[in-house]
Amino acid sequence: MTRPQPSPDRIMQIGLGFEASKTLLSAVEVGVFTELAKSPADAPALRDRLGLHPRAAGDFFDTLVALGFLRRIDGVYHNAEDTDAFLDRAKPSYAHVGGMLEMANARLFGIWNHLTDTLRTGESQDESKSSELDTYDALYSDPLRLKQFLASMTSISHTANLKIAEQVPWQDYRTLADMGTAQGDLAVQVLLANPHLTGVGFDLPAAAPVFDEYVEENGLRDRLRFVGGDFFAEELPSADVITFGHILHNWDLEKKKLLLEKAWHALPKGGAVIVYDALIDDDRSENAFALLMSLTMRAVTDGGFGYTAAECVDWMTEAGFTRTRTEHLAGPDSIVVGIKE
Repeated sequence: MTRPQPSPDRIMQIGLGFEASKTLLSAVEVGVFTELAKSPADAPALRDRLGLHPRAAGDFFDTLVALGFLRRIDGVYHNAEDTDAFLDRAKPSYAHVGGMLEMANARLFGIWNHLTDTLRTGESQDESKSSELDTYDALYSDPLRLKQFLASMTSISHTANLKIAEQVPWQDYRTLADMGTAQGDLAVQVLLANPHLTGVGFDLPAAAPVFDEYVEENGLRDRLRFVGGDFFAEELPSADVITFGHILHNWDLEKKKLLLEKAWHALPKGGAVIVYDALIDDDRSENAFALLMSLTMRAVTDGGFGYTAAECVDWMTEAGFTRTRTEHLAGPDSIVVGIKE
């Protein structure tokens, strides 16, 4: 039997995948989908509305058609169904996708361009590279960059936050403390779905205005408040449940373990710590998204990296949690729960 000849197609598709990615990110940046949501347009009209130069605009629009992000009918461009639903800035759903893509375009795309430097030196390539500040102090020092970053955290976490709000037995608890809360979407979704709960969001003080605005928009000002501080230097707020959503992957092993130990001390008997991330599968061979996220953390933080559910369970056990469980949430995200007995 003749063995099939290997094909270079997959290699070329992934190797040049940045071209399609940047085309989409630039389309979000210049507002293609928002403009077409207002009204479809032919190429000259759309080009003028976006303020684009005629030299590349036609190829740009048609590439978006070929990639499936736009439809062209009798020379008139329309949004595809998914881009109209999620990439129109005027729609609330934009916040749950567009924010992450904006951050990817403005920040991650350039950082990933220096991945080889991280591989050779082990050093991060983020804002702290040319600063004496650490990763998050550097990131939080620019209010506009900070707001974009915090909104992107809502984008990447929102689906998992909705699952946590319905999947965890919240009827067993009364209070919640969300660590590294960003805009506060995890706490917001949990409290919206569970009216008996009250909570706090804990983050560096610079995040307070963005958090407060988001909480106000969701009508939770009387049940959810912000606490500013450094969770390595200070005690964690006391609560029945302490959550770390897309947080542990930011830190080195020592700091991961320290946060879990601090959570154990802050919780009452019967309390729970809830950790979720894009967890790497135990064989480290299947969840490509989680492994790519781990590479991202290597490139954008001083010591962060992804981890498996089994590793997280070991760290929780070492911290004192005697009962643990792991569940899938949505997409690449899974949850690890530790109970203090």
